[in-house]
Amino acid sequence: MTVAADELDQSTPFRIAFVCTGNICRSPMAEIIMRDLAARAGLGHVIATISGGTGDWHVGEPADQRTIASLAKAGYDGSQHRARQFEPAWFPGLDLAVVLDRSHERILRNWARTEQDRQKVRLLLDFDKAQAPLRDVPDPYYSDGAMFDAVLGMIERANRALFDQLAPALRQGVR
Repeated sequence: MTVAADELDQSTPFRIAFVCTGNICRSPMAEIIMRDLAARAGLGHVIATISGGTGDWHVGEPADQRTIASLAKAGYDGSQHRARQFEPAWFPGLDLAVVLDRSHERILRNWARTEQDRQKVRLLLDFDKAQAPLRDVPDPYYSDGAMFDAVLGMIERANRALFDQLAPALRQGVR
């Protein structure tokens, strides 16, 4: 399910925030893809996803048109996304804060008020052994549609790896 940060249902077994710079390119892709993976597996009701940016430049704006186009080509709908800024107050309600590059990792770990919250911050590519050495998902903002498509592919693969790690535990909790 997609929820605003202040609406995170604490009864949802697992809550993930995806974070990039402006919340108009990479993190919306990750949020939408994870939501789709969960729904297709019949687990959409046990994973809540949100996304945000480290900056506030695009708050309230839709995702970049190239993001929406790449998502649509791959069968996802990003048309309803509206950018927001990640808030440190989100941490207690999250199980994971998945960041798209090391700059976001540094920022969120600095924003975290406790060691427990710092431990929630993870690089997306770390979940995918094949892509982990890359560390960062490149920011396609200053590039073309082909780069957005390539970034979407990276995010899809890493999200599948993350979902594959989460799904067994989440299925055990589903009756």
